[in-house]
Amino acid sequence: MTRSGVQGEDTRQGASEASERAEAVQQEGGDEGEGGAEPGRRRVRGRRRVLRWTAVALGVLMAGTAGAGYLYYEHLNDNIRKDPLNLGDAKVAAPTPNAAGQTPLNILVIGSDARDSEENQQLGGARETFGSTPLADVQMLVHLSADRSNLSVVSMPRDTLVKVPKCTSPDDGKVYPASQGRVMTNQSLGHGGPGCTVATWEELTGIHIDHFVMVDFAGVVSMADAVGGVPVCVDANIHSRDGQGHGSGLKLEKGTHPVQGEQALQWLRTRYGFEDGSDLARAKAQHMYLNSMVRVLRENATLSSPNKLRRLAEEATRALTVDPGLDTVKKLYDLSNELRKVKPERITMTTMPNRYVGARVEPTEDAEQLFRLVREDIALDGKDAEKKEPAAETTPPADPAAPDDAIAVQVRNGTRTDRLGTAPGRANTVAGLLVERGFDEAAADPSVLPSEARTVVRYPSADLEGDARRVAESLGVPASSVRRSTDVSGVTLIVGADWREGTAYAAPEADDTTPDSAEALNGADESACMRVNPAFTWS
Repeated sequence: MTRSGVQGEDTRQGASEASERAEAVQQEGGDEGEGGAEPGRRRVRGRRRVLRWTAVALGVLMAGTAGAGYLYYEHLNDNIRKDPLNLGDAKVAAPTPNAAGQTPLNILVIGSDARDSEENQQLGGARETFGSTPLADVQMLVHLSADRSNLSVVSMPRDTLVKVPKCTSPDDGKVYPASQGRVMTNQSLGHGGPGCTVATWEELTGIHIDHFVMVDFAGVVSMADAVGGVPVCVDANIHSRDGQGHGSGLKLEKGTHPVQGEQALQWLRTRYGFEDGSDLARAKAQHMYLNSMVRVLRENATLSSPNKLRRLAEEATRALTVDPGLDTVKKLYDLSNELRKVKPERITMTTMPNRYVGARVEPTEDAEQLFRLVREDIALDGKDAEKKEPAAETTPPADPAAPDDAIAVQVRNGTRTDRLGTAPGRANTVAGLLVERGFDEAAADPSVLPSEARTVVRYPSADLEGDARRVAESLGVPASSVRRSTDVSGVTLIVGADWREGTAYAAPEADDTTPDSAEALNGADESACMRVNPAFTWS
């Protein structure tokens, strides 16, 4: 790839800065896949074997590239593969800067199960899947707060049911239409690349994503070796292998042990043997590994060795695919510096709250609560130093609102909850209220009965944003509840469970606590230990 003069200048500058850093350091002395049936409620389709390596990828973000920039800049830059950031038509606007001019950073970490090389094939198994469409079997959103004081991570289970938006492949221009109904979120990667996974996340969460980092099978073992081992804990002896040969092969004695290389790989991919044998248990194990890895990278003096730093840099850059905003070692180095500002005790790992739908899962109302906290840059550990400043004025829509009597509004009754049935007549009542206020084109839509914890206004395209905001304003619905979505064909007001009666909408007080169902794990927690399923223990 031909590099611009600007990139070359960044490269020389980065090399100089990193060389000084390295000199200072020296002076200081410094599943085998798990196919078949799963225990309990979940069943895996087909023989696809899944590998989990998210913790390694995120560890690279947080510290792995920090000291490598002084060696072989052009060589390392050429190792890094690049893909466009977002392949969808709809993009979520970047957040408004705070009073200090700072904005948060959101990075989507993707683990691809691609078996497109001999090494990836050996690690992933399942010969019949060689060259098949890759799946985004690991997805973690990393949110770095605007003031760089805290960091939050939200994992989404690979079999979460979502709507994948229309995406256009950057390689051949092929258009992948939006999914008909909901499909597993890991399929998004096969719709043109990681930029479609980014588009899927933005549409589901309303969170603007700044970057993505994708890693495949091949670099996992060597990257884990390069950091010198990561301590993990099990509450009983474990051997992840059943009578049919399912399992990662992980075998550990009860207690805390450093794992690296193939054993680290086994830990990250283990499902059989942890708790209920589900992807949710595996995500919990990945969170534990990641938290421990961050502590190792901060504290382990062996990484001051230039040779070890070089090795980690080689393995990391060969394993990565990134968006153009992260396509040089200098850019990755700068990002790692930003991420390292956060102390482990201000890192919070979570899993998107979900409920089972057959063998799959879907986001719950608590998931929207979690997404809102990330959108509004509220720390998931509840330790924000002070009350958040009032939100700045939102950017005016590109297309102003039409006159009230010309705005077509569909009103839907979304008052149903897990415990309460649909409140009768709410769509008709609120549509009538809008008509009384001059929205002559407002009408109830009884054909769709969604479930929304809070009243929201959705619109499908930028030219209707002004109309949607005007509808919300007329009812006292906050601007934060106006969302762009391809789930609707026009301005659509969904009356939520917070407005089951009456004609005056009162926005509920914001609950800024992280839902218990997110199973938050603090980055400084060294006491976490995975619970072993008794069927997979040994003596």
